[in-house]
This record gives sequence, structure tokens and C-alpha cells, in this order.
Amino acid sequence: MRILDPRRLFGQEGEAEAERYLRRKGYRIVARKLRSSLGELDLVAEDGKVLVFIEVKARRTGQFGGAIHAVHRQKQQKLVRLASQFLAQRHWMERSSRFDVILLEATTATSLKVQHIQNAFEVSSDDLH
Repeated sequence: MRILDPRRLFGQEGEAEAERYLRRKGYRIVARKLRSSLGELDLVAEDGKVLVFIEVKARRTGQFGGAIHAVHRQKQQKLVRLASQFLAQRHWMERSSRFDVILLEATTATSLKVQHIQNAFEVSSDDLH
């Protein structure tokens, strides 16, 4: 039997909550936890005709500025490389896409506050090719 690290378990719970949140908003989940040699995409979903790459950040507290500070420039560049790989593998390079971030912060032992930042950072179509 494998015992999970409490931080990893909290992160998995956060990703599951983010997925439920997106489904309630009408998004269709295309993929989850896509791993490659470059890293991992948390969620890929469709919002209408737009393909959305979603980074999920869950934090137990707002200490150190909260989860938004975890999606820094270097992380953004990594997400763009992962998205480009995903699009190329599926021959979807012409799809309209964007990058969202979902921030989850524990407000009590059993509740999470969800903040959804649509189009969290700008990416040129050249960067995705």
C-alpha cells in the first residue's frame, strides 16, 4: 500500500475540485494530468470552440501571496511548450486556445475558495508553434 504525501493529496483534491468547477461552468474536459518529458498539463478543456490549458494551484493558506505567485514567467513558458506539444500531437495547431489558472485556497478544513483567472497570460500564436 502506498501512502500519499499530504501536500500531494491536497493538490489532487484541488485538481478534482477545479474539474468539478469547470464542468459546472459548461467546460468539456478533454484531458487531465498529461505528463511528458517536458512536464505536466493539469487540465485541458473546451470552452465553446476555445481550447483551454488550465494550471491548477491549491494552497492551504494565502501566505507568501497565495497561489497566483506560483505561476511565474518560467512556469508560463513551460506551460506554453507543453501546450504546443499537445497541439502538435493532435494536429490541432490551428485551434484557438488560451491559458487559464484556477487558484484554490483552503478557507476551512473542509472548504476551498475557487478563483478562476481566464486568459491568465498572453501567448502569441507564434509561441505555440
